[in-house]
Amino acid sequence: MLMVAIPTEIPITIRRPHPQQDRFIYSKAKRKVIRAGRRGGKTVGAATLAVLGFMAGQRVLYAAPTIDQVERFWYEVKNALNEAVKSKALYKNETEHLIERPGTLNRIRAKTAWNADTLRGDYADLLILDEYQLMSEDAWGVVGAPMLADNNGDAVFIYTPPSLHSRSRTKARDPQHAAKMFKRAQDDTTRRWAAFHFTSFDNPHISKVALDDLAGDMTAQAYQQEILAEDIDAAPGALWKRDLLEELRLWKAPDFGRIVIGVDPPGGRVECGIVAGGLGSANRHGYVIADASFQGSPGEWGLEVVRLYHALQADCVVVEANFGGDMVKSTVQGAPGGEHIRIKEVHASRGKAVRAEPIAAKYEHKMVHHVGQLLTLENELCLWEPNTGMASPNRMDALVWALTDLMLSGSGGVWNN
Repeated sequence: MLMVAIPTEIPITIRRPHPQQDRFIYSKAKRKVIRAGRRGGKTVGAATLAVLGFMAGQRVLYAAPTIDQVERFWYEVKNALNEAVKSKALYKNETEHLIERPGTLNRIRAKTAWNADTLRGDYADLLILDEYQLMSEDAWGVVGAPMLADNNGDAVFIYTPPSLHSRSRTKARDPQHAAKMFKRAQDDTTRRWAAFHFTSFDNPHISKVALDDLAGDMTAQAYQQEILAEDIDAAPGALWKRDLLEELRLWKAPDFGRIVIGVDPPGGRVECGIVAGGLGSANRHGYVIADASFQGSPGEWGLEVVRLYHALQADCVVVEANFGGDMVKSTVQGAPGGEHIRIKEVHASRGKAVRAEPIAAKYEHKMVHHVGQLLTLENELCLWEPNTGMASPNRMDALVWALTDLMLSGSGGVWNN
């Protein structure tokens, strides 16, 4: 630990930063984007930066998506300022995760920001957005940036490149928004922005042996993202390629002969895949027209299926009978407005990778088009590698069910009305 003497005679105790933390803590840039591996020390470094900013008289606001993430930061801040709080030089409110200098606007506060609106009504001289890749873009663009305007404040964005698993929990419209901000910071020539990158191995306080062992427990791609902190927007072995998706993209839908909705029910805490496709009347091409995938209770995602079905005037809902067919049927048809929705249960006799390949081939033959941008779905398609042990994402599975029913003959299925 490092004791720091502050001119105000308020003692603080902070961890001695490791070299990579030093780089961003003492950078003079107004906007800092930090891309770091799990357990790399990014949150501890953020707490140190926050405490130093607070002691310099700043009004500091820290935000992270979940309370668990906030508590890690708050633990470090409390330890750093504990002596000053005990001596009554500073006031602490545990409920609001707030420490302030009495009688002044100088304070440090930690909030959850799963929804950007929770940040409204505040302002800051230093704003720190941790796990920024999981936040809505509005946390910065709509709410965060304006709160710094009065004092030309500073902003720090911290993220770990999200694997497919963590992408399912994001509030972002574009799961690559943090990576794109990092790239802009790298390219900035004004020195207003600065980009910092370090891996889990750069933290000298965690076991290198344990990190090495993780290689055997994670896919190579997840290890590259979560431990080595590398941004990946396409996997080498993925069945879908971004440039092809872009080449085939349309912005206006044609007339459809049929419209179906593929549903892949959630397992555990992941979202329910809900993807709508249409079959072109003129050319028999497939069109992906909506991604309404939803993380919530069965009642909630059932209502979303019903809403999309009626909005598109779809012909049926297609679901795998082997896993969750009866549950989807009862959930959808039991929801308000779902009583007469037609459910088609498809019996799958092959693995998901094998079922996905014929659909990926239709893309390669330029017979499938995405109407508009479907960013989260497209990220899943371009990051999933078959035959690696990586679980197939629900949005992709829902897309495969819908396009298989529309475009491949002999798909089989049982109708349930």
